[in-house]
Amino acid sequence: MIRYAVFRWLALGVAWLFAGSVTVSAQRMPTDTVEVPKAGKTAQVDAVFFDAVRAKMHDDDKLAIELFEKFAEAKPDGAAYFELAKLYANGRKQDKAEQCIKKAIAIDDSNNWYKNEYATLLADRGAYADAALIMAHLTDLEPDNDEYPLVAAEYYERAKKLDEALKFLDKALTHSGNDPEILLRKMQLYLELNDVERAAATVVQLIAGDPKNGKYYKMLGEIYENNKMPDKAAEVYGQAQKMLPNDPSVQLGLAEHFLKAGDTAKYKTFLKQAIFNKEFDPDLQLKLLEAYLQNLPNDTVARLEGMPIILELMSQHPKDPEILAYYGDFLESDDQFEKATEAYKKSIALNQSRFDVWLKLLQNYSDKQSADSLVKYSEKALRLFPNQALASYYNGIGHFNKKEYPAAIKAVNRAIDLQPDTKPEFLAAMYSTLGDIYNITKQYELSDHAFDKSLTLQPDDATVLNNYSYYLSERGVRLDDAERMSKKSLQVRPGEATFLDTYGWIMYRKGDYDNARDYINQAILKYGGKADATIYNHLGNTYYKLKDVDKAVENWKIAKEKGGEDPLLDKKISERKLYE
Repeated sequence: MIRYAVFRWLALGVAWLFAGSVTVSAQRMPTDTVEVPKAGKTAQVDAVFFDAVRAKMHDDDKLAIELFEKFAEAKPDGAAYFELAKLYANGRKQDKAEQCIKKAIAIDDSNNWYKNEYATLLADRGAYADAALIMAHLTDLEPDNDEYPLVAAEYYERAKKLDEALKFLDKALTHSGNDPEILLRKMQLYLELNDVERAAATVVQLIAGDPKNGKYYKMLGEIYENNKMPDKAAEVYGQAQKMLPNDPSVQLGLAEHFLKAGDTAKYKTFLKQAIFNKEFDPDLQLKLLEAYLQNLPNDTVARLEGMPIILELMSQHPKDPEILAYYGDFLESDDQFEKATEAYKKSIALNQSRFDVWLKLLQNYSDKQSADSLVKYSEKALRLFPNQALASYYNGIGHFNKKEYPAAIKAVNRAIDLQPDTKPEFLAAMYSTLGDIYNITKQYELSDHAFDKSLTLQPDDATVLNNYSYYLSERGVRLDDAERMSKKSLQVRPGEATFLDTYGWIMYRKGDYDNARDYINQAILKYGGKADATIYNHLGNTYYKLKDVDKAVENWKIAKEKGGEDPLLDKKISERKLYE
């Protein structure tokens, strides 16, 4: 809760301790000032009070409370209870604080600071109506005090007594004239009361006080728009456009007005003017661009219309990292990955603190051809964000793609250690990658364990199900488990070419060559001419088992043409015989 008229009491406290008796008017004493006990106290009792003051100055609230309590017990005094009330309030002992401030008021009912403190304590526990009554009374007692009516209005507003709040805002205005902040509070209260006419009249007052402030015209236009008065809104915007044609708030208001009116052309015209208006900061310009793009019919149109806008913003702010990052996102959505990567790199060079931009850069380097760059930039990211699991994960992928397997295993395991359980999909991906690395390094028990962990976290991940089952089939172990997982992957993603080949290869390993042939052929058809050498090699082996040697050799030759890595491929072709 805000405490009003706050001043430091340190200087006064020092004066009392070293300069003897000082007379201070109770009515002028600020709430955070230590009050001096009334004259006539014995020196011994006064010493207790000043010891309490000293303890408070040194932030020893426990000792200060003990000493103020001792002083008040010896000679009850409003000042001591006032200080105790504040100390108990600071210690969140609301009941004791209220007891003490009530005692202070009982001793000196004329002290308005005590009453102000009581109102604050009441408001702290949500008794806003009671707090407001006290502040209203204080406003009557001190009509020249410009803080009291504002506090009373705040409490009445929180108590949902909006009419009373408005009365006290009007009293506050007698001190400050047409203070914009108070008028804005009035406007909001009128809107809550659904008094559109008075809310609009209040904004008219704001315009009269500052006729070149476009925000007020927009505010007035929105009040009319939101209350189904489009003609009045149009009148306000027409006037604003004539007076302030280059004001960004007016341009934005006009755009919103024409959007609601269904005039798409004018909406786009004025929103573009607002987006390009250099009086808006780059962050707001980007938000307006996002709003513009969201109102377009589809992504294709968004890319077509959005690109010239983002390029114009780039020309306005060539070194703004946020705009560069957004430009990268825009390029990526258009599949311009190389340009997007360059934009992200420029953004990071200007502002290294946005980890989300680092992630986008690392993602764009996660292909095998970019392994060196992925390792390089993931290491840079890790220096800045050493506890970010995904930075370590991408570092592991980079090393994996470079066939630096020990470094890859170390990095992915560190990523797993860092990754919170709140993102199970991330953990599952990390375990899956670890399974891939362990499999290729022939650490099969560790590989199986990693895949099991991944599927525990994400049991329906079709890619993991496929990869795990394929690795098992390659090793010729747990073929029933492999078949079950492969079948499930095809249930999750029916007709996936790679998954069809995996299932066919499991059937081959189980000796079901007819089903193997059918599934592998389905995979080749699904690939539509893009099937790789491995699939044709699988099909050749299957035909050989079916005793169709000609077709076996034919498919082995296709595998050879497609760059097959099977070291026995040449021998199988030349000798027309299966070697495994």
